[in-house]
Amino acid sequence: MTKLYLITGFLGAGKTTFLHQFVRLFPDRRTAIVVNEFGKQGVDGTLLEDLDIKMEEINNGSIFCACKIEQFEDALLRLQQENFDVIFVEASGLSDPTAVGTILRQRDKFPDLEYAGAICLVDGARFMTVYKTARVCRMQLAISNMIIINKCDIASREQLDEINTIVRAQKPNRPTFETTFGRIRPEWLTAMKEQPAEDPADGQVHTRDITLRKLLLHVSGFSKKDLTSFLRMFAEETYRIKGFVSMPEGRFVVDCVGPMVELREFENAPAGEENTLVVLFGNGLPAQRAIKEAVSWFPNAEVTIE
Repeated sequence: MTKLYLITGFLGAGKTTFLHQFVRLFPDRRTAIVVNEFGKQGVDGTLLEDLDIKMEEINNGSIFCACKIEQFEDALLRLQQENFDVIFVEASGLSDPTAVGTILRQRDKFPDLEYAGAICLVDGARFMTVYKTARVCRMQLAISNMIIINKCDIASREQLDEINTIVRAQKPNRPTFETTFGRIRPEWLTAMKEQPAEDPADGQVHTRDITLRKLLLHVSGFSKKDLTSFLRMFAEETYRIKGFVSMPEGRFVVDCVGPMVELREFENAPAGEENTLVVLFGNGLPAQRAIKEAVSWFPNAEVTIE
């Protein structure tokens, strides 16, 4: 049987960083990854290429949405036929994963898949903001078999205690751990396995969440310093900004979570995907107005909003 682990967590919780750590717990197993992103441009898949394992990418929508579920099932069928020991599914941060049981209970399609559980990553510093404004955050918590509160180095003890209170109110005995940089200990996985077996969540395949918004920024003519300043002018009004940008100083991956703006050197950006940033935000966040105002401060740069 092939074990399947579902990795969930809202935008910016650290799922991709966590996967780098999690895969290392299976050094002698044949492993594969399904990477799902909300935007057309896949960033996480590129960042995971250094793992050098089989990967299926599904972009521009949630794998649990009616618009992408067929692609997801086809990917699982291909991987099932290759007899992998373990499959990791990194769901989009905007996914409502409550339909996972509906999909995996199709035993005629997936007779060799064994659901090992869902691990939900939580951003220790930003959890309360997204918990109050994003419905999918609650859905991700509800179906999880283990919670990992990440980024504890930038969260206060008060914030962490509040998160623990909320997640333990749902399932008092569910393993919940605190970490930084997506690190996981082998004994945490053991703790999850020792919990009473639960069937995967059984929900409806859903349609797009109209409370969430996405746009693309095509940028050029920025220095690293100016792009950082530009992003800081509106990043707080968004959930996530990510993409690849080439500048005089080199090629960078842009990764913004709320007000935190990070540009890291990255030489392996896919051809044709440079200088495009995916911006994700909610109905109640004045992101578009803030972006247009920020553009006016950089007349020598070129920014196209799509």
